[in-house]
Amino acid sequence: MDWISETFRSDVGWSHLESLVDVGSRMAGSDGERRGLELTRDALESAGAREARIEEFDIQGWARGTSQIVAGDTIRDCIALPRSPSGTARGRFVDVGHGLPEDFEDADLEGSVVMADSTVPGWYDRSLHRREKYYHAVERGAAAFVFRNHVEGCLPPTGSVGRDDAPIGEIPAVGVSKEVGSRLARRFDGEEVTVEVEADVHDATSGIVRASVGPETDERLLLTSHVDAHDISEGAMDNGAGTATVVEIVNALTAREAELDTRVAIACFGAEEVGLKGSEHLAETTDRESIRAVVNLDGVCRSRTLSVTTHHVDALAAATRRVRDRFDHPISIDPTMVPHSDHWPFVARGVPGLMVASESGADRGWGHTAADTLEKLEKRDLRESAILLTELVVELADSDESIPHIDGEDVAEYLRAEGYAEGMRRTGDWPF
Repeated sequence: MDWISETFRSDVGWSHLESLVDVGSRMAGSDGERRGLELTRDALESAGAREARIEEFDIQGWARGTSQIVAGDTIRDCIALPRSPSGTARGRFVDVGHGLPEDFEDADLEGSVVMADSTVPGWYDRSLHRREKYYHAVERGAAAFVFRNHVEGCLPPTGSVGRDDAPIGEIPAVGVSKEVGSRLARRFDGEEVTVEVEADVHDATSGIVRASVGPETDERLLLTSHVDAHDISEGAMDNGAGTATVVEIVNALTAREAELDTRVAIACFGAEEVGLKGSEHLAETTDRESIRAVVNLDGVCRSRTLSVTTHHVDALAAATRRVRDRFDHPISIDPTMVPHSDHWPFVARGVPGLMVASESGADRGWGHTAADTLEKLEKRDLRESAILLTELVVELADSDESIPHIDGEDVAEYLRAEGYAEGMRRTGDWPF
């Protein structure tokens, strides 16, 4: 058990997290993202991983310019949503509240500036992605889209729009804080407002940091995270902590390589925040039958309790329970589907996948805002998560345990049953 004490005293992961947040912007396709990829490659190599390298791929680049909302004789603070087109749109201001499908259907939105919240009510039966609300507005003829944070704190939220087949969205889109959105709704409901967005659209290059630990087997267990982050913050929680935890896990695995029956392949992706471009690229170019399972870290270290989503794969849930019981440490297990983050391009193709985050006592709040900063995380949480996840990786690499792949029709049926199909079709993400 020496590896446990070593991991609990290690600064390898936390030091890498500090390096990532100190880069500045790690926006997909930017020089900062490239620097984050290089730092991660070097950290994995220093931790003992083999063949650490960066594999490049092309993406649609997007860089933020200035944006504003002009309402009456006032100018309201906002930020452009990534992949919003440049442009100026003027129209009647309409607040559709939570932005449920029926909220859009019941409103006259032709030529309007539409505002929707970043959450759904607790009684609603499924989550609604930001892009689903955006495309509801587009289909109803809106001239512009305003995305209002549901959490107090004067924090406008970001997050991309656009589809795979049309990466730049159709109408200007901005994020506003809860406070600004509430003021707009109170003072300017039904009145004309103007949304102005400036953005630079260009060709760009992103990358994937690849490396491996363990025996040279044809089958592999894929351990993943994403390196990129939105340009308005340090990206500490989303997802510097995930990548830093991958580095800490690799550091621990090098002391346990003899226990690994299966090669652990590491992939730290670029361009997650603009449509899962890195993981989609790898999933398209990899033999899925060679991947035993995917363990994706996105949103870890926000608390001591890990949250694991198993996508209806019983073998993944069973392995997680064994680790939870062995360490007598809480890990919450959710059997349902999460069609977001970098596990999804693999799960959609039938590969068993774990989505690993942390439970949080509060709403998302700081995520995708300027408040996603390092001081909100604790070194202890990173170390404890790394210990549990190192054990889980070793457990999943055990060749005596079978992890069956999922039939595509079963994936589709789970998505339909859980209410995702309609929204995924609207955003162009339905893979079936």
